[in-house]
Amino acid sequence: MHKRTTAAAVVALGLVTLSACGSSGSGDKGADSGTVTLVSHDSFAYSKSVLRAFEQESGYKVRILKDGDAGQAVNKAILTKDNPQGDVLFGVDNTLLSRALDNGLFQPYEAKGSDRIVQRYRVDQDKHRVTPIDSGDICVNYDKAYFAEHRLAPPTSFDDLVEPAYKNLLVTENASTSSPGLGFLLGTAAKYGDAGWQGYWKKLKANGVKVVDGWEQAYNDEFSGSAGGKKAKADRPLVVSYASSPPAEVIYADPKPKTAPTGVVNGTCFRQVEYAGLLSNAKNTKGGKALLDFLISARFQEDMPLNMFVYPVREAAKVPEAFVKFGPQAEHPETLAPAEIAKNRDQWVKSWTSLVLK
Repeated sequence: MHKRTTAAAVVALGLVTLSACGSSGSGDKGADSGTVTLVSHDSFAYSKSVLRAFEQESGYKVRILKDGDAGQAVNKAILTKDNPQGDVLFGVDNTLLSRALDNGLFQPYEAKGSDRIVQRYRVDQDKHRVTPIDSGDICVNYDKAYFAEHRLAPPTSFDDLVEPAYKNLLVTENASTSSPGLGFLLGTAAKYGDAGWQGYWKKLKANGVKVVDGWEQAYNDEFSGSAGGKKAKADRPLVVSYASSPPAEVIYADPKPKTAPTGVVNGTCFRQVEYAGLLSNAKNTKGGKALLDFLISARFQEDMPLNMFVYPVREAAKVPEAFVKFGPQAEHPETLAPAEIAKNRDQWVKSWTSLVLK
């Protein structure tokens, strides 16, 4: 749930020069044929036993280099593509994919097991430069207790959010500094089109939407339905978060409630998909290919949900019961093709900033 939540101004505003934090010695280790290096955003997570099993079976030692949020990781990989810090990059999502591909970041490789990936997540199938790894939905969450106490039905769609009944109830993240904030903006663009999303945001602004910098502040400080929000005496019962947030509220609670205290407004969801690829100048291409095979194996795919609060993309991969019960994926999420996002993202964010923040 946390992996896309850190500040991501570089996602929307283009490449910036980034420090090479964590890169010390990476070139030497990457050159070691017995070591394969995975570069990722900060929230890549896994079970040690699962990774250890891969190392034992493959003979490779996996080195993981976490390199900031998704935007920072991708931009740094582009800036260092001639002498990359690792062999495989994980964490480029559909909002960033075209930037990575246009900059020649990856070399072709069709991972073993790719035929088991859900068809709708497969992109770039003619060149196989990236492999889908996980998916998740950015959606408005609601505080069940608030709506029950006020005898108000929770919203069910984007349209509902601009109704007077929900005035001053929603908090969202800045689209220029937050990935879920950007995803929510893209969801409105997908829903209302290039000609209609700005009009929608004018109505949303008039209806009292509150904008904060990032997910942590929105969810844990402003949202009344989260464990953190309750402690902070938050007063916003609607927040832009993830479909996996309600099961997280159950899994991390002590004692665990029988039902999630929060719900998802399914009519507001935007589907994100994350990819991994073999870096163009990887020093250990053989190890990188083995690692990509592992990332879409049933073992890793079924390990992901409780570590990164995302859904697997492999067909028939099992998901935790709490996900099925409290955080199922949206049946009809909004989506945009990576090429359409690439064409419009920067201008949409600039227009949104001028419209909503000024």
